[in-house]
Parts: sequence; C-alpha cells; structure tokens
Amino acid sequence: MSTELSMAVNDFSPSRRRLLQEMCLGFGGLALNQILCGELSGSELSPSPLAARAPHFPARAKRVIFLFMHGGPSHIDTFDPKPQLSKDDGKPLPFGGSRVTFAKRGNLMKSPWKFRPCGESGLPMSELWQHLPSVADDLCMIHSVCETNVAHGGACMKMQTGDEALVRPSVGSWVSYGLGTENQDLPSFITICPTSLHGGVNNFGPAFLPPVHSGVPLGSPGYPNTVAKKAMFDFMKNSERTSAQQRLQLELLRKLQQGRDADGKADLKLESRIQSFELAFRMQSSCPEATDVSKETEETRKLYGLDSPQTENFGLQCLLARRFAERGVRFIQVSHAHTLPFNNEQWDQHTHLVKGHTTNVGQIDKPITGLLKDLKARGLLDDTLVLWGGEFGRTPTVQVSKAEVGRDHHPEGFTMWMAGGGVKGGFRYGKTDDYGYYAVENRCTIHDLHATLLHLMGLDHTRLTHQHNGRDFRLTDVAGEVAKGILA
Repeated sequence: MSTELSMAVNDFSPSRRRLLQEMCLGFGGLALNQILCGELSGSELSPSPLAARAPHFPARAKRVIFLFMHGGPSHIDTFDPKPQLSKDDGKPLPFGGSRVTFAKRGNLMKSPWKFRPCGESGLPMSELWQHLPSVADDLCMIHSVCETNVAHGGACMKMQTGDEALVRPSVGSWVSYGLGTENQDLPSFITICPTSLHGGVNNFGPAFLPPVHSGVPLGSPGYPNTVAKKAMFDFMKNSERTSAQQRLQLELLRKLQQGRDADGKADLKLESRIQSFELAFRMQSSCPEATDVSKETEETRKLYGLDSPQTENFGLQCLLARRFAERGVRFIQVSHAHTLPFNNEQWDQHTHLVKGHTTNVGQIDKPITGLLKDLKARGLLDDTLVLWGGEFGRTPTVQVSKAEVGRDHHPEGFTMWMAGGGVKGGFRYGKTDDYGYYAVENRCTIHDLHATLLHLMGLDHTRLTHQHNGRDFRLTDVAGEVAKGILA
C-alpha cells in the first residue's frame, strides 16, 4: 500500500475531494454514466442500490427492449396503409394541417410501396418489410401515438423522458428506480450505440434520480460504429492500477464515507459516486462474458443477419440486447444510428424518401425479426416487452424541394408497435384519419404510452414518484392513461 493510502486509512485527515479526484484516475477517468470493466469480482462489496425490488402489482413483463429509430419513420409507408391517400394522390390536403413546418408542404403523396396483409391476423405491412411479416402475429400495432414535439430535440426528449423542454429522468431510469435489476453485476439500464440524439445524454440520464440509474452506453454514436468491431464498454481496462489496488481504493472510499455518515454529515452525491464505482467494480467480471458473442451458434448469427454487411451492425446490437435481457438487465435501448450520404439525419427523410427508407428498413428488418424469434424460442418473449418506434411520423403531404421527394415531421398521429410482455399479438390499436394525419381513435399520447409501459412492468405510474425541489415528480407528470385495450 502506498504511504498516502496508509496515512488515509489510519487518519481521515486527507481531503475527500482530493482522494476522489486521485482515485478517479485509477478508474480510467470513470464518469457517472460511463463505466469501466476490468477483471475483478465485487461480491464482497456493500449491497447494490440496484437490488431488485417488488413491483406494485404482478408484472406482465420483467424487462424492456426499446428499438429506437431516430429521425421519424413514416407510418404511412411502413404499417398504416391509407387507400384514400392513394386515391387523392397529388391533390391538396382537404383540411388545415400543422402550423409548424420546416419547409413548404405540397400536395398529398401516396406511398411508393404497396401493402399486404401478413400472418394469420392479416396485419398490414408495406413491401419494405421482407422478414418482419413472419412474426406479424406477435406484433401489437399502436396507430394513434401522438402529441410529441414537432422538432427532433423536443420530440426525442418527450419520447425518452416525458418532457420536451426540461431535463427529466429518462424512462429507462424510472424503470431502474422502480424495479432495480435482477443482476447485481450489470447496470439496470443500458443503451447500445446511442445515436447523437437531439438532446444528447439527457435522453438517457437520471436527472434528479440517483445517478446509478443512468443509462450506461455501450458503443459509440454513428454508423458504422464500434459495436460492429468490438462490443465493449468504454474504459474496460485500467492500465495504471492492479486489481488489488482498485479494491483498496474502494474499501477506503467506503470507510471514509461511513465515517462521515457517523458524524451526521451524510453526502448523497458522494454516496452516489461511490456506488457508481462499486457498480463498475461488479461489472468487471460480468461485462466481458455478456458482450462476447463468439460462442453463439452460426445459426443464431445468421438469424440476426451477422453474415451480411448490410445487417451485421444492427444485428449485433439486437443480439447483445437479447444477451443482456437474459442476464437480468431491466431496460435495454437499441438505437438505429445510420447516416445516409444524401440525408444525414437517420430516418429523417425530408428528401430521398424511397432511398432512405429502403436503406433503413433493409438494415433493421432481419435483425429485429431475428430478435423476436430468438426471444420466443428461448421463452423470453412472454416476459420481455419489445417497443419499436421513432420520435414522430411523417406527413402524408410531400415536402417541396428540388431534390428527390420526401416528407416533413409529423407528431399528430403515427405508429409504434409492441411485442411480448403481455400485449395482444396480431392486433391493431387506435386509428388515424383517412390520410394518416390526425390520431382519431384511441389516441395514445406519450404520457399514455409511458403509463402503459410502466403498467406492463407492474408499476403504477401515479405511484412511481420521486420528491425533488419540494414536489413529487413522475414520468407521466400529471397525465397518462393506460391503454388497456392492448393488454393480453
């Protein structure tokens, strides 16, 4: 043990701030939302603050996999066919539309793709989807999602946190706060390849909840990203400290904190920071195994599309999501992070709709289908809620441009889908009007969507609260109704 550490153990006089700063270097500059992994077991540490907690009532789902399509997929070109839109192709929209636009909107434009019924349920899907129709009877389409912001920043924040302007805990953080995790050696909330979402890390942050509930990122933003080559968390190795030295540091920090608490000087921020170090310590033995897909069978690798350059990146993300799900991680977000050479905003096809959506669906179709089939084969789909969607849809009108045609942002009514986790399969819930513009039946606001997700996890959204600045906060603020019509 070094002289400084020996002195600190026997005499609590060194500055806690200085000790934390120096010990942070021993963790490779670990931040609260970026965790290192090394080669230790942390079973002897104090109990994890992420210990599993009982739900408010029997849960239908134990975990969530959120497949987030940044940019806004077009509902009327993927899952919500509109015959009237096809009939009125080229005509003006027969009613007033949104007052907020990002470019001049032209006349109605029918979908470039034909739709066909899929599965025994006859769920409609466009020709874009070649693989997903094989699992149509497991999907619960929600065609009436609405009330996000019209801009990416506000819409992403609303979808991820329930608020479009203020920094609030993300939905994954709320689930972690309410339920903890079934695996003390892994975080309860992991976000795989987080795209460079408008709003940044606030989309995955805990805000005023304890920092240990933050989303831990795996991989880097952009496409292609590091996940395709090396599925590793940042700061996996510590080249400056041995395992024994790291344990001494943790034990010393814990002893210092216990002494401070005994003096009646409890520091919740310091406690949270120590907990993040301890979680990193626990992760060191579990992370390499969880992210090692080398032992997956060739059949499984092909199921996810790892044998094709087009699908291997998103396929690996989906495969990792399954591996984390079966290891007890409570909330896993997988973000589709493709940047098109002709449109740099993922699914945001203001122009080049055909090229953009063809490329995007081609990258995710087989991996998502493989994920659902794999979860089902392993008996995990029944208690895993899979959620797919973006921050909004696209307009039924064309956006005026000199480039190839596209569609503008559209928050008034769009489609997301769920699978597993206690929802009806092969089912359509809600409806937009004849042009796919407004949600007109069983409207599902973002607060309703979040209330429903929490309900499926056994959490009453009105009871899942945290007091901050003198008031009780919740994910759904003062709104939100469970969409009971989708419950199996």
